[in-house]
Amino acid sequence: MRLFMIAVVLATALSAARAAQAEEKSIATETNSPPPLSAEAQAMASELEQTLSPGSEARAMYDDIRQGSRLDHRDGWFRLAVSQTRYGWEYMAREYDRQTDDAVSREEFTGSETDFSRLDRNSDGRITAVDFDWSESATNRTPGMLLFLQADRDGNGKVTQAEFVTLFGALDSGSRGFLALDDLRHRFDPAGETPPSARRDAPSVDTLVKALATQEIGSLEPGPMLEEPAPDFTLPTANDGKTIRLSAEIGPKPVVLIFGNFTCGPFRSQAGNIEKLYQRYRDRVTFLMVYVREAHPADGWWMESNERVGIDLPQPKSDAERLAVARTCQAHLELDLPLLVDTVDDRVGTQYSGMPNRLYLVDQQGRVAFKSGRGPFGFKPRQLEQALVLLLADRQRGK
Repeated sequence: MRLFMIAVVLATALSAARAAQAEEKSIATETNSPPPLSAEAQAMASELEQTLSPGSEARAMYDDIRQGSRLDHRDGWFRLAVSQTRYGWEYMAREYDRQTDDAVSREEFTGSETDFSRLDRNSDGRITAVDFDWSESATNRTPGMLLFLQADRDGNGKVTQAEFVTLFGALDSGSRGFLALDDLRHRFDPAGETPPSARRDAPSVDTLVKALATQEIGSLEPGPMLEEPAPDFTLPTANDGKTIRLSAEIGPKPVVLIFGNFTCGPFRSQAGNIEKLYQRYRDRVTFLMVYVREAHPADGWWMESNERVGIDLPQPKSDAERLAVARTCQAHLELDLPLLVDTVDDRVGTQYSGMPNRLYLVDQQGRVAFKSGRGPFGFKPRQLEQALVLLLADRQRGK
């Protein structure tokens, strides 16, 4: 079994790029001039040029789209909308590093063994600046991530034992009962991969301009900043029709806000992490997921990876349609945390810059203690968890 796991990791490191590229697109241009747009997209572009403030996150995104830049974590608003936290390494060292040796030992940390292990990301028995380095994109195709994406056959963010067995069967094409390294190298030759720009779902600049104007690829607003009051809102729940007001939840416990939608592949891939986070802290923290505008509807920036797992739906046009999709999402991803549904005018999603996905931690005074970078590249539940552990430790210490 151990040899199998090693072989699969090597194989999927070469083979699963297609599934992981759902949000990372290359926009190829032959000249420096902006690509031509359709009449509809040109009208949207003209309005964006008039309304987006120079230097703003949204203007940076628009400018890079029009220039044909590669939209990865270094481009557009992603280079500006980075995570903000009260609880970075500087805080950790100031509060806990009594020996001033640039490390926090288990003896120095006042929280539980479990909480210490969640802070110690590399499991070396001490917490250092390395554990707080979140510069890597959330969609970076590491061997572990590629293995996960290849195994997660139904795209629900959770890999079962049965899915692992299915993966082995798919890789063992000769039915020999084992996988050889050369077999995997031959099968997953990276030279045979389709370049992103040649894929069926590679977006045109026209598509991206429309997606920006309709906020499918992200809110045009930056959202509340660190230490600012979290904007209040009232939204209905997906299941029982009741409403929840954020301000009524603030005080007794910290509040985690999770923004996401069904057609965003990177969000779905994090569903297992979100569910485990909820299960781990639900007794100490209030969790609220807010369902927002679809990132990749069939009538917008369509994604082949969605089609492969049977997700092919248009952008909801009414509150009722969005509610129905939210319920489908919750059932497919098997999420137990409370699910609120934003109105079809995207009031809350815009206010929090929650599209396509984002994370917030709100303290007991109603202020933002952590704000993730924009999704998909900045959507990192484990990073939020670090801030959450330290906020809870503050509370335990009476701070």
